[in-house]
Amino acid sequence: MASSPFASFFGGGFECSSHRRRDGRRLDLIAATGHDRHVAEDYRLLVRHGLRTARDGLRWHLVETSPGQYDWSSFLPMLRAARACGLQVAWDLCHYGYPDGLKIWDAAFVDRFARFAAATARVVRDEGDEVPVYCPVNEISYWAWAGATVGRISPCVRRRGAELKRQLVRCAIAAIEAIRTVEPRARFLHAEPMINIRAASTRTDHLSLARRQHEAQFEALDMLTGRLHPELGGRPDYLDLCGLNYYPDNQWLPGGRFIPMGHHLYRPMRELLAAVHARYGRPLYIAETGAEGSARAAWLHYVCGEVRACLEDGIPVLGMCLYPVLAYPGWEDGRICETGLFSFAGDDGRRLVSAGVADELARQIGLFGEAEAAGPALAEAAA
Repeated sequence: MASSPFASFFGGGFECSSHRRRDGRRLDLIAATGHDRHVAEDYRLLVRHGLRTARDGLRWHLVETSPGQYDWSSFLPMLRAARACGLQVAWDLCHYGYPDGLKIWDAAFVDRFARFAAATARVVRDEGDEVPVYCPVNEISYWAWAGATVGRISPCVRRRGAELKRQLVRCAIAAIEAIRTVEPRARFLHAEPMINIRAASTRTDHLSLARRQHEAQFEALDMLTGRLHPELGGRPDYLDLCGLNYYPDNQWLPGGRFIPMGHHLYRPMRELLAAVHARYGRPLYIAETGAEGSARAAWLHYVCGEVRACLEDGIPVLGMCLYPVLAYPGWEDGRICETGLFSFAGDDGRRLVSAGVADELARQIGLFGEAEAAGPALAEAAA
């Protein structure tokens, strides 16, 4: 089994998207969920529930106030709060958002991002001596589709998805190299959607279309490793920790109709994980997973069972991150999406806990053998 850089098998992730929508409005999910105001208590809540690893993010547009000028006041309280309660955080450097005035298509965008990544690594290094984990660019594949195929988020254009995917891979490579010059020990998590696209008929053209769309999920990682478009500079060592984002709606037919669990075309999660590991031979991490409302506990139960099956087969899955761990307002309509463990915070910063998710999580922590390490109270709950 591969050694894990993560402090706990189970983790919690905070929605940190900061892109602009098609109507020009910039989202800031860290602020919208109150996580910026209640970060210390949010982190302590994770630790109390046995989650000693988290995913969280910097807001590049707030940090880099002008080219090469950095204001760390939005980040340092988060970094210090995590260290104060013993929480390890894997930091997203770019979660769809970037400073206004930057043209994402230009070479200057890559250079600016690399300098920002190096500056972040210096701040993190100077604040402590832990080995850091960074996610350079979150979900390159999804961003290329949402931002430059259908135009829903920044940069809000169409028919340029392949171009944006290549540019974001350049950014990820440049960030890795920049960080390694500052902190050679740094580890890198790449979070990409894990999907399954199947044809409903046996027609050759339908099967071919489904196969092409299914294989497209691997393009970003193939570029990163140098298998595809080697002129981008990809190398196998750039794929360190292979993060996979998997939700109940990650399987569908060409055209977009979802394949529900139990359907004859639905493929078990363990098979998808095995296929990714066979392709890249790298340790896997469930970087995002979760459901909404009453489906949350049942989904966690399912995912944990599939991961245990992989571990029994010798596939190195290093952990999983409940994501988002807080309820959050939907990107398009602001509706409250009840996901993860915790609700919106009240005026006093207190968040309600989903009892069903908490109970299932405690049980799974026990099954994965982490209850003792997580503390006596949690060990008792998991018994």
